[in-house]
Amino acid sequence: MKKLFTLWAVCILSMLTAVAQDAIFVENQEIVSPEVNADGTVTFRLVAPKAITAQVWGDFLPEGTLVDMTEENGVWTYTSEPLNAELYAYFFVVNGQTVLDPQNTYLYRNIANYYNYFIVSREKGDVGDLYSVHEVPHGDVDEVWYDSPTLGMQRRMLVYTPAGYDKGSKYPVLYLFHGAGGDEEAWIEFGRAAQIMDNLIAEGKAKPMIVVMPNGNLNAQAVAGKWSKGMYKPSFMQHTNPVPTASMEQSFPDIQKYVESHYKVLKNRQNRAVAGLSMGGGHAYAVSKEYPGNFDYIGLFSPAILYGISSNFMETNLQSLRADQKLSRQIDALKAAKPKLYWIGIGDADFLYSQNKDYRTYLDEKQFPYEYYENDGGHIWVNWRKYLTIFAQKIFK
Repeated sequence: MKKLFTLWAVCILSMLTAVAQDAIFVENQEIVSPEVNADGTVTFRLVAPKAITAQVWGDFLPEGTLVDMTEENGVWTYTSEPLNAELYAYFFVVNGQTVLDPQNTYLYRNIANYYNYFIVSREKGDVGDLYSVHEVPHGDVDEVWYDSPTLGMQRRMLVYTPAGYDKGSKYPVLYLFHGAGGDEEAWIEFGRAAQIMDNLIAEGKAKPMIVVMPNGNLNAQAVAGKWSKGMYKPSFMQHTNPVPTASMEQSFPDIQKYVESHYKVLKNRQNRAVAGLSMGGGHAYAVSKEYPGNFDYIGLFSPAILYGISSNFMETNLQSLRADQKLSRQIDALKAAKPKLYWIGIGDADFLYSQNKDYRTYLDEKQFPYEYYENDGGHIWVNWRKYLTIFAQKIFK
């Protein structure tokens, strides 16, 4: 009798547990966030019955703003205006504290912070579609370590190889730098570089190429948590302390040497490109003028450019450019090398817009040929993904 009662109790407990699990499953299924609606609006939902305030931050909103969510039965909701096709980042702010969306498993890290993200696509071929994963041949992303005698350490970088790399012959190579606060994983995580290259190559819009993404923080071996410094908390511009022993242009040959000895690359200027965003745009600017015959394609995405007169790019101006004799000689040498493309892209609301305008005026005075692209928006990944997409279709043609 006792055994029968025990068996009955176990059955009842199992049934109750199953019902509870089903209830949780159904509850979670009812809360969809974010929900991309047919009209292009996006609805965000957060279950927080004890919250006093709840807000949304997103890079689809005016920079630096938060919007209030409305509450009903413990569920906070906000619906955006119709959004253009794009990949967007967001998070919630509950009672003044940043909170990730528990209903959205898609997130990425920026320095020490995490963001949820979602993709809006309105039609085949728009940027949201380009940044998505499709049934096309996929390339690989290698995590590699290389020796940098110039910096006195081993360093980590990511290398994208196109689909069919093992069966192909030799490929052109794009060296692609991240911005301040980023690391060697930034272009893969935020920039969707692998998806962009996979889709452009599959559509025949870009030539199959290798993309090399080094760590631009010259006193660091790798992204936080993946080198011997341990599990420290990363912070913005941490790479400036202590001061690196060499610059990117001084240490770049270590990167190129490794790539050209370990990958099937074409070893001539016609098949080399260099590009970068923000600080990485400054790296591309510096490396290209340091080695004027090394690249036929140079891309500066919202570049933070250091001139010789000042160590602070925010304090430079047209007069300091004109006064820099070393820069003048380098730009003259780069002009004489006749690269096929010197491409500059920036948003009209970018905080580096004035600096870049001065640099373009300087290039005009030097009669240095370049291609300029300006769009709306600020110093954000929404623009840099677009710039990579445009630049990748122009190189190695």
